[in-house]
Amino acid sequence: MVKKKKTASNHKHPYRWHLRVFWMLFWGSVLGATAIFSAAALGYLGPMPDLQQLENPKTNLATQVFSADGEVLGKYYYNDNRTPITFDELPQNIVDALIATEDERFYSHSGIDWRGTLRAVFYLGKKGGASTISQQLARQLFVGVRSRNLQEALFQKIKEWVLAIQLEQRYTKKEIIAMYLNIYDFGYTADGVRSAAKIFFNKNPKDLLLEESAMLVGMLKNSSYYNPIRRPEIVVNRRNVVLQQMVRNGLITSAQKDSLEQLPLTIDYTPESHREGLATYFRAYLQEYLQDWTRNNPKPDGSTYNIYRDGLRIYTTIDARMQALGEAAVKAHMKNLQKEFFLQNRRRVNPTAPFLDLREGQIDTLLERTARRSERWRQKKAAGLDDAAILKDFKTPTSMQVFSWKGEIDTIMTPLDSIRYYKHFLRASMMSMEPQTGHVKAWVGGYDYKHFQYDQVKQGRRQIGSTFKPFLYATAIDQLKLSPCDSLPDALYCVEARRHGNDEAWCPKNSGDKYGQVRTLKNALANSVNTISARLMDKVGPRPVINLVRKMGMTSEIPAVPSIALGTADISLFEMVGAYGTFANQGIYVKPSVVTRIEDKNGMVLFELVPETVDVISEEAAYVTLNLMQGVTEAGSGARLRHAGLEKTNYIYEKIVTGYPYIFENPIAGKTGTTQNQSDGWFMGMVPNLVTGVWVGGEDRSIHFKEIGFGQGATMALPIWGVYMRSLYENPDLAISQEDFVAPELVTIPLDCEEIALKAGLKKATAKENLKDLGF
Repeated sequence: MVKKKKTASNHKHPYRWHLRVFWMLFWGSVLGATAIFSAAALGYLGPMPDLQQLENPKTNLATQVFSADGEVLGKYYYNDNRTPITFDELPQNIVDALIATEDERFYSHSGIDWRGTLRAVFYLGKKGGASTISQQLARQLFVGVRSRNLQEALFQKIKEWVLAIQLEQRYTKKEIIAMYLNIYDFGYTADGVRSAAKIFFNKNPKDLLLEESAMLVGMLKNSSYYNPIRRPEIVVNRRNVVLQQMVRNGLITSAQKDSLEQLPLTIDYTPESHREGLATYFRAYLQEYLQDWTRNNPKPDGSTYNIYRDGLRIYTTIDARMQALGEAAVKAHMKNLQKEFFLQNRRRVNPTAPFLDLREGQIDTLLERTARRSERWRQKKAAGLDDAAILKDFKTPTSMQVFSWKGEIDTIMTPLDSIRYYKHFLRASMMSMEPQTGHVKAWVGGYDYKHFQYDQVKQGRRQIGSTFKPFLYATAIDQLKLSPCDSLPDALYCVEARRHGNDEAWCPKNSGDKYGQVRTLKNALANSVNTISARLMDKVGPRPVINLVRKMGMTSEIPAVPSIALGTADISLFEMVGAYGTFANQGIYVKPSVVTRIEDKNGMVLFELVPETVDVISEEAAYVTLNLMQGVTEAGSGARLRHAGLEKTNYIYEKIVTGYPYIFENPIAGKTGTTQNQSDGWFMGMVPNLVTGVWVGGEDRSIHFKEIGFGQGATMALPIWGVYMRSLYENPDLAISQEDFVAPELVTIPLDCEEIALKAGLKKATAKENLKDLGF
């Protein structure tokens, strides 16, 4: 047998076959990976974003509302409460914590960390994953939640790789970090790091401390599980893991880590919802305002702006500092006033509480009518229930959380009983406006938007009582050139039937049914004397007064009858403040405004305010009317703004008039108002650069104090003005005027009544005595 000789070639390359196999596998893998990546890039493994989507990722952006002093008042959003920030707005500590924890080699790879990927494959993920920040961003923007199907999950991973590389080609590393922190959902409507910093710490991102940034970065692993509100213990542990990673990467020392690990979570939970926070009633009104604006101002392509998704920036006239002080003043007084109202409406004192002048049958009718207007009734009706079934539901006890001045109460009662319970609470509103610009500086539509959502600033219209009288006096001054020093008899006076549209003779009585004095116009307005108002109305007629207030922006229905002199018309606080601003602005009405500018998400101006003005009365007539109203706070129903000492002897001043004494010494023009049965209490007060109106009353006219001492405007409404203005003056940065009102260059109408008496030939002492007799 002949043995086959080994060739030189076989002897020289004994591993040629193995090399061939290796290179075949290598190039096959490369070609396979290239094919798979190409297939993913071309969309064969599922939809992929095009170039435009990559360069402009579509995310829902919340519309932000800014105050005049630069604070964020709130946001409007649908699902995503997201407000993007740039890399430069991030604190360095959150960037360091993010890279140390999520992607140590972030700055050295181009989207895929192959070293981390091989480690994850070899150890089956037990020593950490391999998703880079770029991959996680790709998943958040384009891929979505990881599928539980193995094949789909693999395809998703491949798509993430492709997209991560494409993102790295189009964005800088800084932009990728900012985009990732902007896109992440931290829970509790905290979409993005800006919202998270605000909601969990009540801070701007730039102000986050290292331990706070570490907590937020720790939440990136799974914000539902690592929840600082529900699971603080495990969140602390996760935060400490982040700190350990920072030590490992040389970003902090072990000593720093050990110190920070001892710190508890310092959560300052500040939810951003439409029912909580500052200016809730204003934001609810603004939402409707913006919806109307978007309908009338389409985008260049004809589509409509979406205030919940388009990231608009709304710049308002509201001053956050004044708004906070206004809300505090309303709450302080209403909490105090409510104690007395509860005291006077105990069942053994008032069996029909909180109602007066109603029988039980009438009360049942009123409560059912309120139920039919409620959201609960609407929802039941939409679900297909008939009225009988809904009414039965309203009489069925159920668990609920109700408002109290001591905090929310968990209780069980029928929805119908809850309606009666809520009617026990008096309501209130306050609005402040700068008369020269029409800028609304504070808007307080109530004291708890969650439980009382009806806005009493603009939605609510109530009888305005004697706060309407300055418009009558202004008409008489403008038409007849009357002086505050002119006097009229304070005797019962009747306007004849059918003289001014009245079917019957109109004979108003004074409060307390007291008469018999000759009064100057200044004294008559200061003391709200109805007989003098009747005489003036008979002189000028109701139509000129209505024409005047129409020029001052009032749109509510006002019947052309003499009784409007006493404020019988239902008018909103918004209209009243705007109209009063005319007097402080030298006879020129400036329409109240709440928005100065609207920008799109890129900063392009879409709207800029142009004030709307109307010349209403002469500068002199406006100044004389102010002079009349200054008498209200000097010696009339508003004089409690200036004096002191009555809290020692008078129960109302001691217990009810919140903040008394105020002891204001600066010029103040104002007017109190009280409607029939004390159903409404008003106070309108002005200084040269601020007009503020306050209303207080029950939800229904049958809910009121029994005695006028408690229910008059000077007790129910004026204290809110006093507390508010005093707090404004405590902050000189707000620049609220304490100066006198600007006088015209020429005043032809006499204002110095003592001088008039002296010119009439009376001696000084006699003149003063005579003025006293005339009601000065």
